[in-house]
Amino acid sequence: MPTAACGIDCDVCKLRLMEICSTCGPGKSADAQSKLETQKRILGNTCPILDCAVLNQIDYCMRDCELFPCNNFELGYPFSEGFLRMQSRRLAQIPPARSHINTPVEVPQTYWELIQDKSIPAICNCTLTEPFPDNSGATGVIFRFLNEDILVDFQSRMLKRRNGMDWEQSQDPLLELVSLVYFGSAKSLLPLSQDIVSPNDLKEGHFFQGPHELKTAPLLERYGHDPEAFSRAALALGGTSVDMADRSYMLLPFPRIPLYYLFWEGDQEFAPDITILMDRSIEAYLAADAIWGLVNRVSQALLQGPAKMI
Repeated sequence: MPTAACGIDCDVCKLRLMEICSTCGPGKSADAQSKLETQKRILGNTCPILDCAVLNQIDYCMRDCELFPCNNFELGYPFSEGFLRMQSRRLAQIPPARSHINTPVEVPQTYWELIQDKSIPAICNCTLTEPFPDNSGATGVIFRFLNEDILVDFQSRMLKRRNGMDWEQSQDPLLELVSLVYFGSAKSLLPLSQDIVSPNDLKEGHFFQGPHELKTAPLLERYGHDPEAFSRAALALGGTSVDMADRSYMLLPFPRIPLYYLFWEGDQEFAPDITILMDRSIEAYLAADAIWGLVNRVSQALLQGPAKMI
């Protein structure tokens, strides 16, 4: 393959066409091992980036390494300081929120109005969340979204995330919208049905067809041949291992809304695959488009990986 572990595309390089230089290849490839041997023989040392990728069995640093950009790139090759700063900044951001019709997600104030007058103790009882602050004058609720606490602040009409001892506004419109739908619709504490189904088996299962099919392709591109990294990401999000596939994890974006990510490692006959399941009780709280949004937000967190978790 022409793309090197560092991200340089050797396929568009004239040095390769002139046979002056060969591709380094991804870190797991025979090309990479051969390149290191050639570098050591001719130059006396090896590229620290390629050496690291081969040692840690990482195909592409920018896609597969949880520590990118690391100190190996600070030597000035192959990327500029500005490029690395951009990568660090944008890897820490929440991806742009898109709706099921591929438009930017906006949160109408009417969704806040729907929950404004609801009893906070009643919401907490229905959803197993905590009032904030913890007294009779509560102005919001706190829930655990995967691996962090989120405050739904009714008074200021915003989602907040914990920053040390304080709370800061969360720039996460997709999670905000789904949270308002969830807390606005929860009317009683329903038991989990223990009927774990695919989205296609829900009452509105027809919604999850064609353009609304749950997005697993990015997860497969990142983790399809790196199941250990998939496990690290799921566990870092608070996932619980379940016995449902080669590797399976239950994730909790809300205390009463479990999602199941089933990872099939594949073999010579079958390609790796990821299936997303859920407890049937989810349809009592969320419509199909909200389920689609919630699952995609959780999948985004898995893609970010442990080092960049939000």
